[in-house]
Amino acid sequence: MAALPRESVAPDAPHILVVDDDARLRELLRRYLAGEGFRVTIAADAAEARERLAGIAFDLIVLDVMMPGETGLALTESLRRTHDIPIVLLTARGAPEDRIAGFEHGADDYLAKPFEPRELLLRIRTILRRAAAAPAATEGPVVLGEAVFDPERGTLTRGAETIRLTGGEAALLAALARRAGEILTREDIAAALGQADAGERAIDVQVTRLRRKIEPDPREPVFLQTVRGRGYVLKPR
Repeated sequence: MAALPRESVAPDAPHILVVDDDARLRELLRRYLAGEGFRVTIAADAAEARERLAGIAFDLIVLDVMMPGETGLALTESLRRTHDIPIVLLTARGAPEDRIAGFEHGADDYLAKPFEPRELLLRIRTILRRAAAAPAATEGPVVLGEAVFDPERGTLTRGAETIRLTGGEAALLAALARRAGEILTREDIAAALGQADAGERAIDVQVTRLRRKIEPDPREPVFLQTVRGRGYVLKPR
């Protein structure tokens, strides 16, 4: 995992913020990701991460869950109020309920420790590729009541208001919009999001978060409906 010389990293390369209270792991990830061509900034805790975020526009955050003070989950939830930057959570807890908690708080992906740096690299590249690629066009904007989703730009608006979508939420809505009116299984959705190992419950959590953005009453969805025993279907109207 030898790092490339610092000057070999392109000035326009994606910039990643690594936040972890483990100094050894921080440095390992900094060297490894820099060696793979990324610009990398590190922070030891949530407070230091906030300082970095105040002055730099990052392309992705790699964030430890279990940190002293403000946890990674709390920081993720807080950032989701103002940022749509992709977040990959790292944690020593790999149980399904821990992964679900990560998605509930707004994470884009979740990786249990210990992990191979190569696996983290693949997940980072998948998320950045998804964020950079415009979703395949449908026949035009998708109307969801008073809201309109532009699948080419990945934007959701309601009148003059732009509704903030995370990268994962935009990708999920785009995947559903591309096959509007068709039932997508949870496996279909996981594959479209590059989350083949996410698990059914994790997909349900992401659907629930999206419903909060597009439904008048998320408890009684009219646009993003559940088809019992099969999956989900998007019904523009």
